[in-house]
Amino acid sequence: MNGKRIMAEHRQGEIVVVTGGSAGVGRATVREFATAGADVAVLARGQERIDAACAEVEAMGRRALGISVDVADGGAVEKAAARIEAELGPIDIWVNNAFAGIFSPFMEMTPEEYQRVTDVTYMGQVHGTRAALKRMLPRDNGAIVLVGSALAYRGIPLQSAYCGAKHAIQGFLDSVRPELDHQDSRVRLCMVQLPALNTPQFDWARTHMGKKPRPVGKIYQPEVAARAIHFAAHSNRKEVWVGSTTMQAILGDEAASFILDEYLAETGIEGQSADAPVSPDRRDNLFEPVPGDFAAHGRFDDVAYDSSTQMWLNRNRGVIAGGVAALAAAGAGLGFMLRKRD
Repeated sequence: MNGKRIMAEHRQGEIVVVTGGSAGVGRATVREFATAGADVAVLARGQERIDAACAEVEAMGRRALGISVDVADGGAVEKAAARIEAELGPIDIWVNNAFAGIFSPFMEMTPEEYQRVTDVTYMGQVHGTRAALKRMLPRDNGAIVLVGSALAYRGIPLQSAYCGAKHAIQGFLDSVRPELDHQDSRVRLCMVQLPALNTPQFDWARTHMGKKPRPVGKIYQPEVAARAIHFAAHSNRKEVWVGSTTMQAILGDEAASFILDEYLAETGIEGQSADAPVSPDRRDNLFEPVPGDFAAHGRFDDVAYDSSTQMWLNRNRGVIAGGVAALAAAGAGLGFMLRKRD
């Protein structure tokens, strides 16, 4: 899809940018925002998937702009942002979702592979945030969502490059958010920490293992993540944790990191390996996109959860706190009345 296909007569909604928006969590996020009435710019590699994602947005009656860009290239991200504002309008929300991964012991990765994961997964979010802030700060309005992971706090075997990049994003958030607060800026910056998800990454991420990679722990559908990202973009929270396993990983690492080290040493490698061997003709997307429209879901539909009780509690914590306070007040009142009767 290109600028010529954007119809000016459509009603203007929020202008949202989703990097890595052609598949997995990004694809589900594009749908989530379009369903809510937003016009969406899809930044990704692989023109076939970009076109398919944009077609879904347009089928909902919203405007779409697809741009093929490698987020590791800061100049290309800046050019994409300028084009989005010229063709869609001022950017309201920027979602930094693009990433690259590799399943491999650290010493079996080449420096080039490690650098590539870092450039896409960490620097891609830095480039996206810079492009967004350049436009949002003068307007004193907008929201940037950094898509993170429970692995931003608790690293696991075979994913040192990815875990290191997510840890770096966490530190980046801790640094930039106070800077915005110091400026009394109304631009919001939030990080969403995600659990294991049923996305195509396990079929196209590079692997040096003999068996197909798989997620560990409880698996959620990408739509759970998309709803959380939409929520985060409209909140003023610093972080949003998604899924009970994310909470357990973060709090467990704070309480007993050394115990998790021992547990992961025993289970972390086998736990990320499926029974099926890796196909000899398997293609990966580390340096070049894999052709085909993989959409949002991976191969784990039969075991993935489409909702998160923890996320519902997170979204509704104000109502829950109010209910608890009301019950406490009612209890105190009842106790007072009973004491008077005595």
